[in-house]
Amino acid sequence: MYFPTTRVLTVLELLQSHQRLSGPELAARLEVDTRTVRRYITMLQDLGIPVEAERGRYGSYRLRPGFKLPPLMFTDDEALALILGLLAARKLSLAVGVTAVEGAIAKIERVLPEALRERLQALQETLTLDLTSSEAVPDNEIVVVLGAAARQRRRVRLLYRAWSGEETERYFDPYGIVYHAGFWYSAGYCHLRSDLRTFRLDRALHAEMRDETFTRPPDFDCLAHVLRSIASTPDRWTVEVILETTLERARQMVPPALATLEEVPGGVLLRCYAGSLDWIAYILAGLHCPLTIRQPPELHDAMLRLAGKIAALAGRSE
Repeated sequence: MYFPTTRVLTVLELLQSHQRLSGPELAARLEVDTRTVRRYITMLQDLGIPVEAERGRYGSYRLRPGFKLPPLMFTDDEALALILGLLAARKLSLAVGVTAVEGAIAKIERVLPEALRERLQALQETLTLDLTSSEAVPDNEIVVVLGAAARQRRRVRLLYRAWSGEETERYFDPYGIVYHAGFWYSAGYCHLRSDLRTFRLDRALHAEMRDETFTRPPDFDCLAHVLRSIASTPDRWTVEVILETTLERARQMVPPALATLEEVPGGVLLRCYAGSLDWIAYILAGLHCPLTIRQPPELHDAMLRLAGKIAALAGRSE
């Protein structure tokens, strides 16, 4: 639970670790409104902390250059948040080695009071995280370069190997990085294709930041773009099915990475690609929704095969 004093100290920590932050950025990090942020800034100034406000449409806050405070002690909640984050990184094989995770945990434990350290060690020994992991772990340096380039709005020279084995050189404007279902992705503008593209980072061979800069489209949603890209990746079969339901209900039933959805007369058009029609038949049957198959015609046979298997299972008895 946050208290006002804790949030004020958090603002100070954020300002010490960043050159400048805008009011909306601080508000988003603290989950408060900008008026509350201004109140926290005033409280810091009243305590003698030299927080300077840069006015204007893109105004921001910063600490007076050269001003530093000794590191603040972790609160119980902050220490718990750090440990949970590191445990998740270890489980997901995020782009850091096990040694780095264990070293960070050890350093945090060394500065904690004994009672809190024992509580967190007990958590480590008893906590089980059921999270998706993958063997497709990208090179740590590539993730770092793309993250820095996205933040600084700088172009990247990317060497990339596609699923087919073809290697290409791309000049890429990364808008952000996404971790989804065990894989790392970056979405942005590819100058080779002159269009938005999504790259799986375990297939990237090299990334080099360039001097050229770019402007990121306002309100670009990296996660939504990556999920649409996954759903639109070509495979053996192109599937189109009309679901007799509303678009809102269809979105609740169909994961965005599985298929694209479009409202059409008579319902919602589900469009996806699949390597196995038997698998798609299983997915469609689980939607519990009336539907009409547009293509491919072979999907009718897959649905009949599934129906036969279900009928056979239902007829079994001891």
